[in-house]
Amino acid sequence: MLLRTLCLGQLPLAFANELLLSRELPDPIAINNGDYTDCANAAWPPSEVGVELVPQAPDDELRAMVSEVDPKRIEAIIEKLVSFGTRHTLSTQTDPNRGIGAARDWIASEMRGYANASEGRMTVTVPGYIQGNASRIPFPVKISNVVATIKGSVTPEKVYVITGHYDNRVTDVLDYTSDAPGANDDASGTAIAMELSRVLAKRKPRSTIMLGAVAGEEQNLYGSNFFAQTLKNASVNVEGMLNNDIVGSSTGDRGQRDPYTIRAFAQGPPLTESNVTAARRLQIGGENDSPARELARFSAEVAANDATGMNIAIIYRLDRFLRGGDHSSFLQAGYPAIRFTEPNENFNHQHQDIRVENGTQYGDLIEFVDFDFTARVGKVNLATLWSLSEAPGLVRNVTIDTTALDNNCRLSWAVSNDSDLEGYEVVWRSTTASLWTYQVEVGKVGNVTLPLSKDNVIFGVRAVGKNGYKSPATYPFPAV
Repeated sequence: MLLRTLCLGQLPLAFANELLLSRELPDPIAINNGDYTDCANAAWPPSEVGVELVPQAPDDELRAMVSEVDPKRIEAIIEKLVSFGTRHTLSTQTDPNRGIGAARDWIASEMRGYANASEGRMTVTVPGYIQGNASRIPFPVKISNVVATIKGSVTPEKVYVITGHYDNRVTDVLDYTSDAPGANDDASGTAIAMELSRVLAKRKPRSTIMLGAVAGEEQNLYGSNFFAQTLKNASVNVEGMLNNDIVGSSTGDRGQRDPYTIRAFAQGPPLTESNVTAARRLQIGGENDSPARELARFSAEVAANDATGMNIAIIYRLDRFLRGGDHSSFLQAGYPAIRFTEPNENFNHQHQDIRVENGTQYGDLIEFVDFDFTARVGKVNLATLWSLSEAPGLVRNVTIDTTALDNNCRLSWAVSNDSDLEGYEVVWRSTTASLWTYQVEVGKVGNVTLPLSKDNVIFGVRAVGKNGYKSPATYPFPAV
């Protein structure tokens, strides 16, 4: 079969550049008897409605908030956390200067100081429980989280959570006496949660935001599991959770540097789905549209911009190989959750005794932390949290009608009674695209028919507020 048309956008980049530089071929390139085809018409799938999706740009208020995230304050927090010697979950809780108890009390004290600027909107609690003998817990120990909660001013029932874990470890997971700086893993994530609590204490978020420093992560995610299960048992509507774990270094183990990218790990099909729902998701090609991945797409849309100075690399995995994190506890509780982690890790500086071997420095020391990078990751979190808080809630009961054999798309959903709701948008992308590429405003309605084949693209529906903020998209399942 003869190739009739060729578009530069469909070629490997190096080859396309070579063709352009040679100036021997016209644009568009014609092959076979001068049969020219405009490359712009070669886009697949074809779209006759809507416009290209434009990322949500930060408004002046959000830009002002993001600019307040201070690398110097990040540095001071990490330095203080390192000064406690060890923050191992099994370490002393009575020494005022060393151990996890001293770290816990200092974090709570700092957050309560931030709360003074909140006019009563922010409260700080230290919920905990006694964990009996279990995996990585050889004797009963109290596991305590520190949580700053900023009550929403309009939709307080809608909740968003951010965490870092303040416990740490060395090579032996049961060694709770040796010095363990834990500067990157995870004083960096804790510092972000604390710095954002300081910035947000002065604001009035529409929805409730919870900023947590959790313990027990290195032992088996005990602290985050307690946090997530407490929320689940109270039927709290957590619409998104951001976990920050190892977000302090922009330099990898081969010296590679990428100071302007953060990875967002997002799980595929939820493990909490029933077998029937999971089978249906697979049948309709929705395995890449889990709530966690919609949250990651949302973060990329609102937080990869000039205000944060960052790019977001979405990784379609629960986590790195052989590792785990506190977002897993929230996923298991049925909540959308993602994990932020630096792009290039250096494992010599994680879970290691402090030592020098063959000229190589081991240990999670503060000298390996890039505070400017950590602050930029904090800005990504802040832009994501605030955009979630200010947007209408997730669209509920979104369905697609698959009963007719035609080339249309009929979507339906439950209309919210939110007085600040402007309307809804339908978004879509090709089945091989990572991010949403097209959008169309459909108004404050509960159903719409679009002249787009339901077989060719992935659809989503999102709510739009009168303030311009948009919710993460909800993926439609076939109506039963």
